[in-house]
Amino acid sequence: MRLVPSPIRSLDQELTRRARWVLLGTVVGTLLLYVVPYGGYVAYPLLLLSTLAHETGHGITALLAGARFDSLQMWADGSGVAVWSGAVGRLGRALIAAGGLVGPAVAAAVGFVLGRDPRRARSGLWVVAVVLAVLDVWVVRSVFGAVFVGGLAVGLAIVAARGTPGTVQVVTVFLAVQLALSVYSRGDYLFVPVAETSGGPMPSDVAQMAQALWLPYWLWGALCGLFSLAVVGFGLWSLMREVVRVDRAGT
Repeated sequence: MRLVPSPIRSLDQELTRRARWVLLGTVVGTLLLYVVPYGGYVAYPLLLLSTLAHETGHGITALLAGARFDSLQMWADGSGVAVWSGAVGRLGRALIAAGGLVGPAVAAAVGFVLGRDPRRARSGLWVVAVVLAVLDVWVVRSVFGAVFVGGLAVGLAIVAARGTPGTVQVVTVFLAVQLALSVYSRGDYLFVPVAETSGGPMPSDVAQMAQALWLPYWLWGALCGLFSLAVVGFGLWSLMREVVRVDRAGT
């Protein structure tokens, strides 16, 4: 008797194989946005996405450290600030500062892992949409930030609810690539002592780490950068390992 592959399993395998081309196409397409005329207008929301991941990283780390996530603000120039409160000690303050620096990389790695499978990708988009909706009501305290975060939450919920398996996977991998690339494109922030925001200048995250744990701010920036690259590398390796596994299983 000849075994016939399940149509659902065959579809999942095809979507997993497609992930490599989704990944390559997304990287190339994103890089083109910065060289083609008016591409910057399309890239602008991607800048805001990395800011959101950065500030949310601060807030989530604060909660994990036993502090309170008081507010999150975002401005049209792409800057933002997360405000927290609580007695967490020197180490806690340093970890909260680092949480924003590595937040985009961690989110990218999770996106790559979820992007291996359309069903997990759909569940992941639902979780992100719900978390963003809660944040929008709970801590976002700027009009611009509220509109952006709320719009992103609605958009991801629509994709999760109505998108085909292929669309869900493409969106998940696309967002992961944007966050991964922001680790490089905004890497200069790891080596500055002062952050310039629409709310005024303030000590950068690495400067706050240096104040809490001593040692030069640039050393903490380098360590956070290396950690981010390692996390993103793990996510990419996880995605491509699944593609290779499916390829071998199909031969």
